[in-house]
Amino acid sequence: MSKETTVKFKKMALIGIGLIGSSIARAARQKNLVSEIVCSARTHDTRRVALELGIVDHAYERAADAVAGADLIILCTPVGTYGALAKEIQPHLEPGALVTDVGSVKQMVVEAIEPFIPEGVDFVAGHPIAGTEKSGPAAGFAELFEKRWCILTPSEKSTEAGIEKLSDFWRGMGSSVENMDAKHHDLVLAITSHIPHLVAYNIVGTADDLQEVTQSEVIKYSAGGFRDFTRLAASDPTMWRDVFLNNKDAVLEMLGRFSEDLTALQRAIRWGDGDALFQMFSRTRAIRRQIIDAGQETAEADFGRTAHVEDQSD
Repeated sequence: MSKETTVKFKKMALIGIGLIGSSIARAARQKNLVSEIVCSARTHDTRRVALELGIVDHAYERAADAVAGADLIILCTPVGTYGALAKEIQPHLEPGALVTDVGSVKQMVVEAIEPFIPEGVDFVAGHPIAGTEKSGPAAGFAELFEKRWCILTPSEKSTEAGIEKLSDFWRGMGSSVENMDAKHHDLVLAITSHIPHLVAYNIVGTADDLQEVTQSEVIKYSAGGFRDFTRLAASDPTMWRDVFLNNKDAVLEMLGRFSEDLTALQRAIRWGDGDALFQMFSRTRAIRRQIIDAGQETAEADFGRTAHVEDQSD
């Protein structure tokens, strides 16, 4: 999926250097897509780790300092911070610069950032559909975006040249790129990402609340299903809090449909309707095969995981 690209930025400023930001830095350096990489991070320890790992050339506390002289600026913090950050960096953006982001909500991002994009600066909102439950600059790796999708949601402050340049950047890191309307993106991601995370948080929370099952038993007897839910539920709480607050309409719409389908399953179980259950499970099993065929997952046993001691109780 990766291809040779001629795109080259002189200075990339990453606002935030967690899993996604540090993975972008590693991939961009490995693929020679940028000449200089800088970041901003609020905490001294985060900046220290990023510098010690060689992920960036310079690290700043203030986003305004990081963007000075940058021709590619990527916001990699929780989406709830975007409005304040856009306002902070506005006076320091140079003509010809390209501003983008990695948030998994897009309509709110466009509305929060666009008012602060000056004339002569490009803004193209983006969302790389890749990640793990881990966070922090040490969690990143250059291969995170290989054979994954990156969705761009161009808006009024986007030019064709900026869209193409950013597309080439993501392709250079191994991703396939698709353009999409921001509102449609939020609806699609509500069901493919946001609702699964919400369900995972709820199931793991319910298990933790059960008084008749001790926490040690929940951990000890965790089968594959519950274990996989805990992986989703271990994702960054600040990021996901902001996602749900800022994609409220789409999430609630999809959650309503999910609740209706769950009620239908509840009814089938209550009345012993085996045919309805079998039809549902057969239909959903086919989705798994389609995801594997699309190259978005592996067909290997146990999802290709390396066996660990804690996994051997399945």
